[in-house]
Amino acid sequence: MKLQMVGCSHHNAPLEFRERLAFTPSSTAVALERFREQFPQAEAVVVSTCNRVEFYTASDREDPYPSHQQLVEFLAEFHGLDAIELFDQLFERNGEDAARHLFTVACSIDSMVVGEPQILAQVKAAYRLASQQESTGPLTHSAFQAAIRVARRVTTETGIHERRISIPSVAVCDFGRAVFETLADKRVLVVGAGDMARETLRYLLEEGARDITILNRDRQRARSLADEFGGSVAAWDELLTRLVAADVVVSATGAREPIITLRDFQSIEEARNQRPLAILDLAVPRDFEASIGDSLGVYLCCIDDLQATCQRNRQMRDKELPRALSIIEEETRSFMTDLYHRATGPIIRRLREGWQAPKDDELQRLFNKLPDLDDAAREEVRVAFDRLVNKLLHPPLESLRIESRHGIPHSLLDAMRRLFQIRD
Repeated sequence: MKLQMVGCSHHNAPLEFRERLAFTPSSTAVALERFREQFPQAEAVVVSTCNRVEFYTASDREDPYPSHQQLVEFLAEFHGLDAIELFDQLFERNGEDAARHLFTVACSIDSMVVGEPQILAQVKAAYRLASQQESTGPLTHSAFQAAIRVARRVTTETGIHERRISIPSVAVCDFGRAVFETLADKRVLVVGAGDMARETLRYLLEEGARDITILNRDRQRARSLADEFGGSVAAWDELLTRLVAADVVVSATGAREPIITLRDFQSIEEARNQRPLAILDLAVPRDFEASIGDSLGVYLCCIDDLQATCQRNRQMRDKELPRALSIIEEETRSFMTDLYHRATGPIIRRLREGWQAPKDDELQRLFNKLPDLDDAAREEVRVAFDRLVNKLLHPPLESLRIESRHGIPHSLLDAMRRLFQIRD
């Protein structure tokens, strides 16, 4: 039985390389189909996100099974890249290390932002797509279902997902939700269309925000972001007017000076009628003059405020990390034991089948000698014979189970073949 992974992540490969190797859902489907044509006995799942591209393969047969080199060459050919270049950028995990790595990824311990919740959904989606393409099998089913179970354990048994440590997540989920119980009915104004704005929009949507307007000096960039997240676009010169109606403002421009001064805000303050306003100023330098935070109904936070919260949350999360890693190790050992024990299945099946025939023969011989036994008595005798066979089989089967904790027990399997004359 083999389980392996070849891939790259933010740990070892730059964004430009990951982008060249990335898969879309449609290209994943094509790749899995081609892979199955080349290696019909192998199972496969592709996990492709903005931070990683990982190709998992598995098989309960030694041959034909793709080697590390064949997997790299497959990826290179599919993407039209140089295989030699890929060898330098890709890393490999096999067997127990591959399982441990998958569990670590699903639990978001390997993520750029440890504890972020998106990766588990991405792992589930990758597994679901591979299943739809019929490229999964018993081993990948076991591995990915175990990964989902491990992630749930880490979520419920540790606090590693409870503390947010990215600026956008803290801004929206901690500060924004502290001002408003829900964002579902709030009007959100996003000023800027860069990476910070994009990341913050993702958390806004997760928190239920739907009424989103985006402003940017470059209207086309605002339109692109609005199309991506389902928002609307307003002209830059409408900024003050839009501030009057807004409940939440996210500002992340690259301006050198504040785009809203105290005087600007005071010009619309009466029109706002002291309605609560949460301003998430994520720009450096700041987009809003700090004195605006003293206005009635205004809750203003800046990068410095959020960084302090992020640091506290990071320290709290780090305390939970050892427990999460302990769960991963425990589940990895359990998974590998089950995997190794599965390799003993054919021997166990043949051993049971080998004992079944003489048991049935002896039962029939006994019933022939005792023709007056009623059906109830016959059933009691059958049960007794079954119990005896199970008790006799228990010691060798238990030995197989125990030895499977350390790998496939080849020597014990060979001894059982000879001892019980099991033929392949």
